[in-house]
Amino acid sequence: MVRVELPFHLRQLARVDREVAVTVAGAVTPRSVVGAIELRYPMLRGTILDYSTNQRRPYLRFFACEEDVSFAGMDVTLPDAVASGREPFLIVGALAGG
Repeated sequence: MVRVELPFHLRQLARVDREVAVTVAGAVTPRSVVGAIELRYPMLRGTILDYSTNQRRPYLRFFACEEDVSFAGMDVTLPDAVASGREPFLIVGALAGG
């Protein structure tokens, strides 16, 4: 089981607590984790990854073991601590403005 922390707006939409647990088959990557989230919580489809490009939405960031993996690619293997559930995979809402 992979533990995932969701930002407030996605928690509200899915009506879940701060952290959810999903089962990921195969390699644990940002893409496979998001796919497992969308499978378990269909109301989140298109909110994390853009429908047309299948890429991370601009105002969301991904963190694993306190490291920003947002730009490492959607198919990078996440650390063992995340894959085993010892550490959560964080999806964080970014802020913009001045």
